[in-house]
Amino acid sequence: MKKIAVIGSSGGNLRSQGGADPQKMMAEIFAQAKAAGIEVSAIQFILTEGSMDKVSMDMAASLFILDEAGQLISSKQQKLSEINEQAKMMDQQLAQQILNAEIDGLMLLSCDPKGVNNQALSAAATMKIPVAGTGGTSMAETASLGVRIIAQSGTTGTTNRTRAISAISAFAKEWQLKYTPVIGSTDNQQLETNVFKRISLRGIMMAAMPGFIGMALSLALSKLPGLSGLEDIFTTLVGFLPVIVATIAAKQISGMDEVGIVAGVLAGALAVDGGIIGGMAVGILAGILVYYISNFCFKHGIPGTTTNIAAGGLAGLLAGLVGKYLLSPIALTLGNGIKQAIDAVLAFNPILAGTVAGALIWFAIIGGVYHAAILPIVLLEMEATGFSFLGAIDMVCLVIVCAGIQLAYIIKPRNAGDRPTAIANIFINLLFGTFVEAAYPFMFSNKKVFGGTILAATLAGTLVGLLNVRTTAYVPAFMAPLMSNDNLVATVIVMVCAFIMACVFTLLANVGGRK
Repeated sequence: MKKIAVIGSSGGNLRSQGGADPQKMMAEIFAQAKAAGIEVSAIQFILTEGSMDKVSMDMAASLFILDEAGQLISSKQQKLSEINEQAKMMDQQLAQQILNAEIDGLMLLSCDPKGVNNQALSAAATMKIPVAGTGGTSMAETASLGVRIIAQSGTTGTTNRTRAISAISAFAKEWQLKYTPVIGSTDNQQLETNVFKRISLRGIMMAAMPGFIGMALSLALSKLPGLSGLEDIFTTLVGFLPVIVATIAAKQISGMDEVGIVAGVLAGALAVDGGIIGGMAVGILAGILVYYISNFCFKHGIPGTTTNIAAGGLAGLLAGLVGKYLLSPIALTLGNGIKQAIDAVLAFNPILAGTVAGALIWFAIIGGVYHAAILPIVLLEMEATGFSFLGAIDMVCLVIVCAGIQLAYIIKPRNAGDRPTAIANIFINLLFGTFVEAAYPFMFSNKKVFGGTILAATLAGTLVGLLNVRTTAYVPAFMAPLMSNDNLVATVIVMVCAFIMACVFTLLANVGGRK
């Protein structure tokens, strides 16, 4: 039987997408691994009290490992600095197991390639064992170590199930194992008992990304000859975005899976007039109501079927009515206000707006602000017009600039492992319109590359404002011009310029670097 080890941490994005509950997350991995005939023989997972986007060594943390009986256990909660030292000791042991051929593969979850997981990953590179995982920054840094990665993605848009299935599918293919994903309940573990601690606006918005992408793709296809009828599909999907957001919010917050989904759908359907903001508000309310109604029913011995009906139906109806008659008008006013504010800034000086947005966008995503603050605004713009100023900034100043950096390292790598890493990265950048974290290892290892990245993004943002480019993000790069504000040529020009500038600036920054 093949053996894998799971290593990583609750990270930044991961924490709001399952990482805050290691028991449930690992249960999913165990279930999928068992279905493929794979043994999870070791776990090294650090859980922090808060997001690692704002990490502090004094932050409370704990270390999850497997005991001798193969059960997941947790250390006592200590400072992160102390937990890291424990993790490093285990990392050394795991590295030796890998070198002894006792571990056949690694699954990574927002790991720390340059810190507590360095020895194990270095051993994995030496032994060339297959590695699969998620985490934008961590996977990019892992690739730079020369590790043989067979499946990777950012954390954005993933769930416990999709992460587990993706990794186990890759291992099953690698080892030619028969595997059918397990769909259904995998454990009976409870979530965080404080329902209000489950409210994560960033987690809700990122989980809603597939709906947004589906909407964006329908708009892009409608621009093709003979497919103009798909514009009606786009309009329909825009109308359902509040329902999608409400459903995700209710499910995540309630912890009741299908019951939360039903409540979210009911609430979102009644509050569609409030747009995305209204959908999020009623979804959060529905999730809270599901939690408290369910607990009331459980405590009073009410049968499970009745509990589900009461929690899902009653919570959804109550939240929806509150949303329809109270929250939706407020949310609609707020959404319109945000849209008008953006329009006012662009009307005042679009060039300045583009320049400032381009200059700050990398700092926003590095600082963990992007998904919580900027992505909702992109969706609001898309909801109103079908394209977005900030969507253009995202595509041009993040995705295309990142792709230009990768091309520079393909042309002139500084180190032996840079070229194959950059080839894989640029493919993901351009084909999927994401994984901008691939630029981090290059940016953070060379101040000149970092400066060139910011300069390229700033100038690209200036062009976005100057040429009045509006499009969307999270779509294949070649589709972005089709989704612009009838400004296809200008969009192509801006994207090409951003690509070339990022490449040239990076090459200049690396002049004299060793190969």
